[in-house]
Amino acid sequence: MIKAAFFDIDGTLVSLETHRIPASAHMALEKLRQKGIKLFICSGRPYCAIDNLEGEQFDGFITVNGGICNIGGQTILKHPIPMADVTAWNSCIKKDPIDCFFITENQVFMSRKCSETDRFIELLNFITPSVATLDELSGTPIFQIVGLFGGDRDAAVHKALPNCRLTRWHPTFSDIVPADSDKSHGMRAALDFLGLQPEECMAFGDGANDIEMLRFAGLSIAMAGCPPQVEAAATYRTDSPDDDGIYNALKHFSVI
Repeated sequence: MIKAAFFDIDGTLVSLETHRIPASAHMALEKLRQKGIKLFICSGRPYCAIDNLEGEQFDGFITVNGGICNIGGQTILKHPIPMADVTAWNSCIKKDPIDCFFITENQVFMSRKCSETDRFIELLNFITPSVATLDELSGTPIFQIVGLFGGDRDAAVHKALPNCRLTRWHPTFSDIVPADSDKSHGMRAALDFLGLQPEECMAFGDGANDIEMLRFAGLSIAMAGCPPQVEAAATYRTDSPDDDGIYNALKHFSVI
């Protein structure tokens, strides 16, 4: 029996076309609540940049790709990037500039305002951060770096940051997080806190940063249009958010 449901935001719960939660997804969330199923956000976004849930209430938030887990206002997991890798990245981008977003526990900063950062902000309907360098953020725990670079630079970034992993879910940018952190780690912390098992939860996602989450959940749903490796990690592929994908999948498995 499903007792908890985890939702990615962009491209899953929220349409990338309209930047809205479809009416059918609102209905699905309400039906899940009525059945007593715990609802969680599981996103690459930091909590301060989650501004597109249209008043929907959730029991917990797993943010920055599993780096922070908060349930009912209580933070039960914090896992920042090792400071040595932050220092190494600072040296790299001074020698070979890469536009970035730096995510702390409570804020988002960007290395500079430019066409690349504007494009990222527009694509995700993201908040516009303040500008700051890693020198200015010295000593502040960094939970995630979003680097605006193509896949041809992935190998060099991996080499420069031995304690980190890259999760590319768009051709022009990649999430950089601790090597031993992903969405499934945040899910495990949440389930342990609630006394639940993976087979009692389900998860919805659409991007490469959702793969571990989809593999971890007892029942997992990939959204239409996702990359083949994401679909392969899931139990089932549903329709797109705009075509009522969340509602249809829940009905298909008789969860609602």
